Amino acid sequence: MLVRTARTADQAALTELDAIAWSAESGFPSTLTGARDRAFFNAENLPQAHLVAELAGRVVGYIRLKPPTRLLENAHVIQVQGLAVHPDARRHGAAASLLDAAERQSRERGIRKLTLRVLSTNHGAISLYERQGFTREGTLLEEFRINGRYVDDVLMAKRL
Repeated sequence: MLVRTARTADQAALTELDAIAWSAESGFPSTLTGARDRAFFNAENLPQAHLVAELAGRVVGYIRLKPPTRLLENAHVIQVQGLAVHPDARRHGAAASLLDAAERQSRERGIRKLTLRVLSTNHGAISLYERQGFTREGTLLEEFRINGRYVDDVLMAKRL
């Protein structure tokens, strides 16, 4: 598994990956419609904010890392604002490799804390994050209504 910084040339592969990797358990159905029609990279999500995982020369996953706020007082924190792996490439270590690389990169930049938010219905992701050393810091109860059901938003973090 090769993990590297995303490049503009990854646009098509990442747009396609984003369109097929998410489900109602892991994401938001309202954002899934038309996903293939939206550019993956934009002014708010530049290539350098992403690491990609390659398996056999094919982009199979990504992680988006961004500051949670623009405040200087919060500059020691980086937030995972997206992590996706192609369904065919799951269970091959892509997500763990992306998280490991994110942690290394963050440490090198002087970041002290890596945070994320995950839907309580995404049990596989929660288990992965816990195996990677993330702990729950809080829960926003019934934060979202997805397909007629209220879903909690779990806040997790790893101190570096």
